Amino acid sequence: MRDKSYKHLIKQRMQNVLDDWSSKETVEETEIYRFLHNTKGTAGTIGLPDIAYEASIRMERFSESGTRRWTYSEWYNELQSLFDLLPGIQGKEERRGEGEGDPPTASLPDRMGKRILVVDDDVDLAGYLKGILEERGYPVNIALTAERGLKLFYDWKPDLILLDVFLPDTNGMDVLRQIVDKAQLEHSPVIVISTEDTREHRMHAYRFGAMDFFPKPIDQELLVALIENRFQLIRHWQHSIIVDELTGAYNRKHLNRSMQQLISDYRRESQIFSVAMMDLDHFKKVNDTYGHPMGDEVLRSFAATVMETKRERDTLCRYGGEEFSLLLPDTNREQALELLQRIRVSFSEKTFSAGDDTFRVTFSSGITDIHDANAHAMQLIEEADQALYSGKQAGRNRTVVYAPQLSQDSAAKRLHLLVVDDDPLIRNIIVSHFERWQPDRNTQVSIQSYEDGVQFIASDWYSEQSKYIVLLDGAMPGMDGAEVLSKLREGYPERNIVIAMLTARVNQADIIYALQQGADDYIVKPFKPEELMERVERLAHKLFN
Repeated sequence: MRDKSYKHLIKQRMQNVLDDWSSKETVEETEIYRFLHNTKGTAGTIGLPDIAYEASIRMERFSESGTRRWTYSEWYNELQSLFDLLPGIQGKEERRGEGEGDPPTASLPDRMGKRILVVDDDVDLAGYLKGILEERGYPVNIALTAERGLKLFYDWKPDLILLDVFLPDTNGMDVLRQIVDKAQLEHSPVIVISTEDTREHRMHAYRFGAMDFFPKPIDQELLVALIENRFQLIRHWQHSIIVDELTGAYNRKHLNRSMQQLISDYRRESQIFSVAMMDLDHFKKVNDTYGHPMGDEVLRSFAATVMETKRERDTLCRYGGEEFSLLLPDTNREQALELLQRIRVSFSEKTFSAGDDTFRVTFSSGITDIHDANAHAMQLIEEADQALYSGKQAGRNRTVVYAPQLSQDSAAKRLHLLVVDDDPLIRNIIVSHFERWQPDRNTQVSIQSYEDGVQFIASDWYSEQSKYIVLLDGAMPGMDGAEVLSKLREGYPERNIVIAMLTARVNQADIIYALQQGADDYIVKPFKPEELMERVERLAHKLFN
């Protein structure tokens, strides 16, 4: 009963705010921010995590010090998904008809990601589509003119558009030209509907960017099936944007967003959190011994183990390769250490089979927690990383909690310049030119050269505690530069290695291919040593920043 009472109170508060704001022409951004801030704190306190989470997500669109004034349609569309979590909250009907016969456009109870805009001058058909789609739970707005359609597109932000190609004020194709670029950026499919079901009209629609062409008269069930299919595709798009396809963990884009939100919470409300960086031990040997498919299975198993063991509010992200990060809200370093130990025990019990062989995999991890002196995303990651690599140096299969001493121990940065080129003259020129090079006083540089890619890959050149600049010849016997580049990007952490291709090939396709495969720079032979020095210094700056 207590939870129901709390839910009723917060619902009433939202309705009161909605009624108050609906009577105003505009609402100040700071007022919206405070409402979301209070809702997040209250909902989280009284045990309504879905509302607290949605409020925190909505807060990202507003600034505590913002000066913008938001119109009803603007703020209501931004907050609609929050209101939907408490059914029964209603906004005012907003009538913005701009011409006689233009139907009213009520702000309807919305299902997030399912808004449909119908742009068609046929009043009966538009009303018919609105009726059948709303019966299935889709919020629908209709426009009888292209001008009205454009306005609703920008103000209402539909998730899918049904567009007639013949409208009274302008040709529907002109509307399509203006909105298709933004619609594609927003992953909003455009379905052209028309009585002119000709090959020419279909070609025009597809070339302008429409996803589908649907002929009139409308087959109701077929259209609904198509719309459901397209919304399912949108969900897949949205999922792929923030989720790593292989492991199911979130990706770095989501990590950065989540980290900034947690830092913002800490600065406003002193809500602590911890960051853990985790790296699978000897993962390259798994790939080399059992193959990449088995390596993928290990990565999936590790991610699954973490997700089964972590708490619901914790966020697992794949940082890159075999390295993962874990964000732990409302958690200090001691609590984080306890959780990581549970994950370690659980994963250590996993047995992998490859043919007749069985093996186990361990991981190392580093932990830090936030305080006033390190409340920056890059610094938190760096501290957790330093703790992680301290664990690697100490023998792996352990978790290390960050301490300032680790930063002092790693103050001297180790940089290896590796030259892989079958031309001995080129190797000698580069080595002699860089033998006294030191980008800064805290960086220790060593230089080594290899006569071909086979020798380089077979050598024991890599250490997890160092950074590498690889100058790689594009054309070599046995294993050319493209193959070496591929092996480097597949088998080693990208954040530790930058690669510059050295080649006489000037074909634009070769340059594009090398950059797509992961090269950081492309230096054409012949080159001046001074020019090479400038390019290498830029690569070093990229590596350490």
